Amino acid sequence: MPNNAQHELALVLRGKAISEDEQGRICLDDIWSLSGEKDTRAPKQWRRTTPATRLIDALQLKVTTSHLKDVSSEKTVITAGRGQGVRGTFAHPVLAAAYAGYLNPKLEIEIREVWLRYRAGDATLADEVLQRASAEANQWAGTRALSRSKRVAFTDTLKDHGVVGKGYMHCTEATYTQLLGAPSFKIREQRGWPKGNLRDRFNSSELSFIMAAESLAAERIEDEQRLGNAECIQAAGLGASAIRKAIEADRKSRQPKAPMVEGRF
Repeated sequence: MPNNAQHELALVLRGKAISEDEQGRICLDDIWSLSGEKDTRAPKQWRRTTPATRLIDALQLKVTTSHLKDVSSEKTVITAGRGQGVRGTFAHPVLAAAYAGYLNPKLEIEIREVWLRYRAGDATLADEVLQRASAEANQWAGTRALSRSKRVAFTDTLKDHGVVGKGYMHCTEATYTQLLGAPSFKIREQRGWPKGNLRDRFNSSELSFIMAAESLAAERIEDEQRLGNAECIQAAGLGASAIRKAIEADRKSRQPKAPMVEGRF
C-alpha cells in the first residue's frame, strides 16, 4: 500500500491519525500531541513515573512469558528512539490507554473505545476513517477489501482440491513469479519493503491483476478437476502467466497520441 494512503487509513481519533508500528504498538507522541499537554507530560516524562514503570515491567513480564519460545525485540512492549527513520515512542495498546489516562481520563475512554472498534474490524469505523481519506486511499481500500474476499475464495478452492501445507504458499509464489516477475522475497527486496503481507503494499492495479490471476487459476482447477499441490501450483502459474501476457499485449498495442498543433483539430 502506498505510504501516504497507509497514513490516511491509520487509527484516527478526533480527526487525527494515531500511528502504529509494524508490531501494532501505538505512537504515544501522537496521543500527547492530540491532548495539547505541556512538555512536562510528554511520553519520556511519563515513562519515568512509578506507576508507569510498574505497569511497563508487569506487562513486559506477561508478554515475555507468553512467548517463551520466541523472545525478541518485537515483543518489547514499549520502544523509543530518534534518528533517521525513527520517530517517537511506540507502546503496547494497554500502555497507550494508560498514558492517555495520565493525560486526560476522557482521552483514555476515547482511546479504548476507538481501539476496541478498530481491532474488532468494525466496518462503520473504517467508513468513518475513509470519509476523511483521499480518493486514492478510498480506491486502494476498496480494492484491498475485494482482493481479500477473492483470496479467501481462491484458498477455499485450493482446499477443496487437496492442497495442503506449503502448497498454498507455493501457489502464491507461482502467481507472483509469473505475474510480477519474482517471488515474494525478491519483490520485497527489490522494493525495499519490510516483512509483512505484500498485499498491504501493492497498488490498486497490482491487486486487481492478482485477483484476475487467481480467479483464472480457480476456474482452471475447477474445470480440469486438478488435485493436489503440484497440479494446483501449475494452475496458479498458468493463470498468472495468462494475465501477464494480456497486460503486456495491451501495453504494447497502445499508440501515443500525436501532439496537438495549434490551429488544428
